[in-house]
Order: sequence, then structure tokens, then C-alpha cells
Amino acid sequence: MRNLRSAATIWATAGAIGSLAALLWAGASVAGDPPLDRSSWQAKYRRPAEIPYPASNPYSQAKFELGRMLYFDPRLSRSKTHSCAGCHNPVLSWSNGLPRGIGDDRSVLPLRVPTLLNVAWTPRLGWDGHFRDLENVAFGPITAPNNMNLPEKMLIERLSAIPGYVEAFDLAFGEGEITKRKIELTLATFERSIVSTEAPFDRWINGDESAIGAAAKRGFDLFNNKAHCVGCHSGWTFTDASFHDIGTAQGDDIGRGKLFPSSTKLRYAFKTPTLRDVVRRAPYMHDGSVATLEEVIDLYDRGGIDRPSRSNLIFPLKLTKDEKADLIAFMHALSGKPELISIPSLPR
Repeated sequence: MRNLRSAATIWATAGAIGSLAALLWAGASVAGDPPLDRSSWQAKYRRPAEIPYPASNPYSQAKFELGRMLYFDPRLSRSKTHSCAGCHNPVLSWSNGLPRGIGDDRSVLPLRVPTLLNVAWTPRLGWDGHFRDLENVAFGPITAPNNMNLPEKMLIERLSAIPGYVEAFDLAFGEGEITKRKIELTLATFERSIVSTEAPFDRWINGDESAIGAAAKRGFDLFNNKAHCVGCHSGWTFTDASFHDIGTAQGDDIGRGKLFPSSTKLRYAFKTPTLRDVVRRAPYMHDGSVATLEEVIDLYDRGGIDRPSRSNLIFPLKLTKDEKADLIAFMHALSGKPELISIPSLPR
């Protein structure tokens, strides 16, 4: 594991699982006063002190630095113009600010670009969860013809012809050839360091009652009770890292149902996104079809399409106008202070 504070010292982020099924904290008042037993819920939302790195890919400074260079290098695309950061832009909370992704040939991709914030705590990745871990993500977009469009063989040949990269790979792994697996390990090492910065909510959770306002506290009450948001958006990352049909997708856009065609409940099920920095990551939903947070809350308030695959957690909420405003105030409290990140010098 790696200390979050030391990670932030190495590079400044531009915006950096809980698996609780439900966190209902009885005793909290509508006015947002702390629950009677604050210790019973406080730890559930407290930021961890360290970034988890798997035993199969432990942290090293050399892998981190190499992964950071690869992440920002447009030579990982066929045209040499489209880097990982082109879609997962640190300035845009590690997404792209558009309804859909944009490929190397400027074609529009079918899905919205998910943020990379807090991916170190995400067990399965992709809107349908088809990536089993972070190490297995990189070559999906790199080699996809409609994305970065660079075959594995061509990428390895390209990097192997650059002395600076040969030296960096040798430093990270010992002398040897550049391989697909080494590229995956380095990119995953860097991406695990992408952690959301401390938000006003975090300061409140740690005991500073003045860190958020009364409306945000009321919104937190609603989030955990009447609005039932915590059923999916749980823990300090505000996602259960699972997959749900929230009653919006239609037609052939069936999400995890493509991987499990015999499962009724997984038809139209998509990954629960984190709510960290959510106010800076419009538009919303897996397809970027909802422009504002106000519209997102209206969608959940209606309960979505009533069908067999719809999650049991989705149903009409009957929220008032003021309650919706309080939920928005709470979500504003989940955004940390944006910080600039320096782009690394790339080997020539």
C-alpha cells in the first residue's frame, strides 16, 4: 500500500469500495444534526490512509514514473495524437466532459468516458464490468479500432525504438524486452495513484461541523434515508462498484446483460459511478444522456422504466423541490479542490 499524502506530494491531482448494501443511520434529524451514535456511521465514509496495490503489482517509483509517461504519450495511438489523457483528462476530473468518448479517428464512441478517480478501489472496470482488474484494462482501448487503434505488436515496436523508454522499462523491471504485461503493470501503477482530493464532506466526517452547510447535512439525511441513494452509492468512494438497471437504457444498449444473457436482472445493468467530484463531471449516465444533476435526481425521483430487470432499489421517491435542492447541496460537498498536474517530459 502507498500513503495517500505521499502520492499527492509526487504529483498534484486535478480532481484524485465501499461495499455497503445500505447505511441507514437512525437518530439523525431533518436539520442535519449528527446521529445519536456518530461512531456507527463515521468510519463508513472516512477516506483510507493508503492506496491499495495488489501483491501481483506492488508499487515502485520506477513503475509509477514510467506509467505516467505512457499515460500522457500520444504515441500509444495509431495517429500519435491521442493519449490516455485525451479521454481521461485530469483537468476534467479524469473524464472528457463530453457525452461520449472520441476515438483516434475522431469518431464518437458508444459510451461516456468513466472517470479514473479512485480506480484503485474498483474491483471490476468498464460500464459492463468486462475488465477483471485495472491491469487488464489498458489494451482494450489501445487496440480497439474505434478507439486508439494501435495493434499490440506495433505499440511494442514503437516503444522499443525509443532509447528513453527502453531505459525506463529496464529501470522498472530489470533488463529485458518491452512486453504487453509490463505496459499494463506500469499504467495500472500510475492510475491507482489517481485519488480524489479531500472534500468539505471529508472534513465534516472528521468532526468539523462548519465544513458543510445545513442544506448539505439535510441532503446527507435524504441520501441515506428517503432518497435511498446509499443503496448503490455507498462507502467513501460513493459507489458499491456493482451493476444495476436504473430503468433508463433501452434497445440493444443492455450493458452487463451482454456478458450474462440468461440473467434477467443484469439486462440493462451498468456500473454504479462514483459521486466524488460529481458536480464537475457532467453530462451523466453511461451514455451521457442526462445533462445536469437536477435532471439526474428527477430521473431517480420518477423511478425509471418499470420492467423485470429494473433494480429493486429503484422506485418513485416523491421528493419535494426543497429535498432535491438539499441533495444537490450534499453532492457539491463531495468535490475536492482542483489542483494542477504537471505533464511529464516524454522520451524522444
